[in-house]
Amino acid sequence: MEMEVGCVIVVILAGVGTMMLVLHLYSSLWWRPEKLRRALGRQGITGPRPSFLLGNIREMKTSSSKPAALPAGADVAHDYSSTFFPYFNRWRNIYGPVYMFTIVNNVSLYISDPSLVKEMCLNKSLAIGKTSFSNRSFHALFGKGIIQASGHAWAVQRKIIAPEFFMDKVKGLMNLIERSSRKLLESWEDRLEQGGGIADMNVDKDFQSFSADVLSRACFGSDYSKGEEIFSKITTLQVSLPMQSFISRLPGSNYLPTKTNRTIWRLVSDIRSSILKVVEQRNKEENESKDLLQSIIKNAAEAGADESFVVDNCKNIYFAGQETISTAAKWALVLLATNQEWQTRARREVMEVCGARMPSSEELTKMTLLTQVIQETLRLYPAAPFLARQVHEDMKLGHLHLPKGTAFWIPLLSFHHDPELWGPDAHRFNPDRFARGVSGACKHPHMYMPFGTGPRTCLGQNLAMVELKIVLASILARYRVSPSPNYCHSVNLGVVMGPKYGVNLVIERV
Repeated sequence: MEMEVGCVIVVILAGVGTMMLVLHLYSSLWWRPEKLRRALGRQGITGPRPSFLLGNIREMKTSSSKPAALPAGADVAHDYSSTFFPYFNRWRNIYGPVYMFTIVNNVSLYISDPSLVKEMCLNKSLAIGKTSFSNRSFHALFGKGIIQASGHAWAVQRKIIAPEFFMDKVKGLMNLIERSSRKLLESWEDRLEQGGGIADMNVDKDFQSFSADVLSRACFGSDYSKGEEIFSKITTLQVSLPMQSFISRLPGSNYLPTKTNRTIWRLVSDIRSSILKVVEQRNKEENESKDLLQSIIKNAAEAGADESFVVDNCKNIYFAGQETISTAAKWALVLLATNQEWQTRARREVMEVCGARMPSSEELTKMTLLTQVIQETLRLYPAAPFLARQVHEDMKLGHLHLPKGTAFWIPLLSFHHDPELWGPDAHRFNPDRFARGVSGACKHPHMYMPFGTGPRTCLGQNLAMVELKIVLASILARYRVSPSPNYCHSVNLGVVMGPKYGVNLVIERV
């Protein structure tokens, strides 16, 4: 009898548990998204009709196409945004500059209206933060660090970290950047020596090593070799993230014991242990080092932050500083290689300002043409195609009333390529457009946002510009670059938009 009662209780509990799970899934996958769609619909916002579970993914998949890869020497018009995202352009033509779409259970607004974008840029509310979808997709890589944090947690982290990237601190890193640049040039010289002063080489690993070397020295100082080991694991982690798989978009998918997830869990654990070992060693030695890690440890302790703050922000700083800068440098060289007139003009400026020696901070400000080259590179090839945000409480944005949980996407890449903003040559490399600054180049300057916009503008903007100027000036002063027959021009949509088939260039001593 007791056994029968026990079995009945187990069956009832199992039934209740199953019912609760079904209700949770129904609420998460359909009712809450539908409630949000209805709230937006009452404001006149429409969009493509979603299907259950998938949302609009099926339509996005079937209408996507890949830009054709162009061989070296081909006349390149850098118009690839409409090819990558034809569905967004089509929906904009049908539903207007503001519409909603759904990915699984994530309801998002596509906002391309200039006035609303400006409103978003000026809005300082802590209620605007990163999306739950982004947090789920990139948690292993960023944790709760500053890139993914929202609200008060983000404000605290920014207050701690931002001073380390002010221009006066960046100027103190210039010798370190020059040392890493010299290391890159020495590796090229070895290959040029074998080729009699000219060599056809792939430069992908060279620039990845350069930016990683800068960060290793800046973050870890005398322990930079340990930093290189840690950063190598972070790079492996980045590659392991299942960026495009459908399963990775589902709530709770990060906890499934798949082969990829187990690899990610192991890497996250290894990276955490390695960083904490360095931190523990620093604390034992009472290290007086002035490197970035020591500053973060000190500031975190004063703010009462836990050890996860240090671990997560080391990963955040590495990703933001390594992948984005190395990719921007490669795109800049590709553009200079395929636009010899601009390469000559930029080289002439470098030689007039500082020659082949290390430029001072004052001399960097005089390299206006090189600055324009970098600005145009980041316009044509920004690190990311969209800026995604989510409101974490009910709020008003322009004429829109956004319920808590509403995500919105700003089509950064589309803005950067829009002829209405930049003129009829928007798909061409023309740094002269920035001769009078961003305000003279773009009809709506706030829609040029290679480093993000508003309060969440990239903290590393100063470091990125100085690093790019130094390494590009060092290269231009010594070498002429041209496209290799082995180079194939195509863009890869990964965590950062980089050259799909790598960058092969012919390097020749000037």
